[in-house]
Amino acid sequence: MKKTDTKTISDLLRSRGISPTSQRIKIATALFSEMTHHSADQILASVNRNKAEVSKATVYNTLSLFLKKGLIREVIVDPSKILYDPNTAEHHHFYDVITGELSDIDASVVSIPKLPPLPHNRVFEGLDIIIRTRPATA
Repeated sequence: MKKTDTKTISDLLRSRGISPTSQRIKIATALFSEMTHHSADQILASVNRNKAEVSKATVYNTLSLFLKKGLIREVIVDPSKILYDPNTAEHHHFYDVITGELSDIDASVVSIPKLPPLPHNRVFEGLDIIIRTRPATA
């Protein structure tokens, strides 16, 4: 999404069955204005930068709603770090363990020739690959 005006964000939320409250619009704008991966705390700081006074609980509840409605993806890069991804198209990630930067990898450049058999009564839902990197040492 390139345009992040209030009407565009409101229309996006409505298209997913989400009521576009002012707080949800501010949170969605923080997510979609840069199309980058942010933690809940980074989103909270971004939303409150202009003294919006959105609570941490509201940010977490809104992110949970956005996840449930398929508006964003959750990327768990390690047990203590969750990032939110506004790109819901099929893709994977590089994660820099030093800087914490997460960047997209087009799914078409990743090949997995064979998956293990699924457990009984299970269906395949998706595959998320995170390739962890760090600077090479000389």
